Amino acid sequence: MGLAQSDEAPWPVYVQEEPARCWIVSDPTGTTASRGGTDVSGNISRDTALFFVSYWPDDGRMGEVSYTGGYQFAEDSVVTVEVGDDSFELFTEGPMSWAGSPEADARLIAAMREGIEAVVTATSTRGTEVIDTFSLQGFDRAIDDASVRCAPE
Repeated sequence: MGLAQSDEAPWPVYVQEEPARCWIVSDPTGTTASRGGTDVSGNISRDTALFFVSYWPDDGRMGEVSYTGGYQFAEDSVVTVEVGDDSFELFTEGPMSWAGSPEADARLIAAMREGIEAVVTATSTRGTEVIDTFSLQGFDRAIDDASVRCAPE
């Protein structure tokens, strides 16, 4: 299994050869957290937060949006992604969240192509509200690169 990476920060493109899979990923440029109205930004325990867009042609995933906050999301909660004046909801399961349909993925990706930043708000099982901000600089180039490298045959 070969894995290559572009150097397009903050949205590098990762490419796996067999089976063909591509994804772009970014970590947040800023994070705030609060619990019960109290700022706990300097006192949260979690793994790395990451925002992904995946292209796995063999599995039918062509532009699947996902986000992990690096912690377990509150049960039956949603993750909110705001890009400019647009707002999107991702459904959650454990530490992961997804847009839920190819149409929802496409709408979010279109907004992200035009945006400056994506602000992601989620709630942990402990009731901590975490807000991660992602720069969208280079997002459109990375999406184009990944979609070409992993285009269906």
